[in-house]
Formats: sequence, structure tokens, C-alpha cells
Amino acid sequence: MSDVQGFGGPVVLVTGGNRGIGREVCRQLAGLGHVVLLTARSLADAEAAAAEIGQGVVPAQLDVTSEHDRLRIVRQVEERFGRLDVLVNNAAIAYDTWQYAVDADLDVVREAAETNLYGPWRLTQVLLPLLRASPHGRVVNVSSGAASLADMGAGTPAYATTKVALNALTRMLAAELRADGILVNSVCPGWVETDMGGPGGRPVADGAAGVVWAATLPGGGPTGGFFRDGVRVEW
Repeated sequence: MSDVQGFGGPVVLVTGGNRGIGREVCRQLAGLGHVVLLTARSLADAEAAAAEIGQGVVPAQLDVTSEHDRLRIVRQVEERFGRLDVLVNNAAIAYDTWQYAVDADLDVVREAAETNLYGPWRLTQVLLPLLRASPHGRVVNVSSGAASLADMGAGTPAYATTKVALNALTRMLAAELRADGILVNSVCPGWVETDMGGPGGRPVADGAAGVVWAATLPGGGPTGGFFRDGVRVEW
């Protein structure tokens, strides 16, 4: 890991931080004085994004589906910082607009679950000792309006079902970690114009702002909720 000079703020790890919402979350948190670990499956991609953002951002390689990568990032964070204040589970795949549940390729669903559900679940588990070492631990699971049962319709079965499951994980972790003072919330950034979201959506900065809001909640803030722009949305 690179050294971060002149930054003693909260330590944040963002998965999938090399593009889209993840990169903008890193940019905004660094601007607030956080030490941001910008992770990506490719170290070169992480380094390029970190260099583009500038001071306060540390690039690191992390494929959330890889046990080797998960254990390595734990060692790196522990050795460099001794704690983790915020984990932003942003990495996601398989916005499968071409599929319907009635004839979905379940191998696609299974692959999506490895990144969208099991990846953040396993990563949160291994980072919990470092989150517990923080006086204000926060976990933010980047979800989607596609995961709202209240509004759910047809299509995107791999993406939608795995994000629903991520929301369920949010509820369970929030209840189980409440006594530790760790706040756990899901955030829907809204339809954002990114590589995954496609053209026509809201600016990336607007979608990322809701994630940053959840990452910087004060003590006594909400936990176990589903939010867009800091406002609760229906599960």
C-alpha cells in the first residue's frame, strides 16, 4: 500500500472503486478528509483511478470473490491502520436486462450472487475485527431500487434477487452489530448514468452522495434501513 501523507481521518474501504459510483464515492470521501482505500479487481485499474482522484486515496487490489484477496486486504488494513471505520460494499455485476425469471440462466444468477451477495458478506465477516476496533464503525451496502419488493416487476432476475438478498443481510447485520455501535444500512443511488446504468440517468455525483451520507452518519444515526438521498425507501 502507498503511504498517505497528511491524512489522519476515518479509514474507508470501497469495493469496486475504480469507476462509476464507487470512484465518485472515493472522490467525495477523500474530499472530506477520509483516508480512502480504493479497491478494484485489477491493481492497475485501482492505481489509475486513485491517481486521477489524488491525495488521500490508496489503491489496492481486491476481488471480493477471492478468499486470497480478502485475507490480503485484511492484513494490509491491519498493518497500515489498525482499524477500519467504514466499509462500502459497492462492487456488483450482472445487470441482466436481457433476462426474465421464467427462463433465466441460473448460472448467471449464481455468478451474480458470488459478487453481489457472498462477496460483501464474506468481506464484512473478515473485516469485522477491524470495524469493531473503530469508535464509529459503518457498513454501507450499495443496493438498488430494483431490490424493492414494493416496486418489483419483471426482469433483471440475477441483479434484483441478489440485491434483495443483500438488503436482507443489511437487516441482519444491523441487528447483530447494534450493540457494537456499528451502523449498517443499504443505499439505493437511484438510476445513475454509469457503465452499468447506461445513459439518461442522474449525475454520478448525486447518486454517490447518498452513499457518502450513510458512510458519515453520526453516532446514534439510523441502522438497518434502506435509503435513497438520505430518505427511507420501501423494502
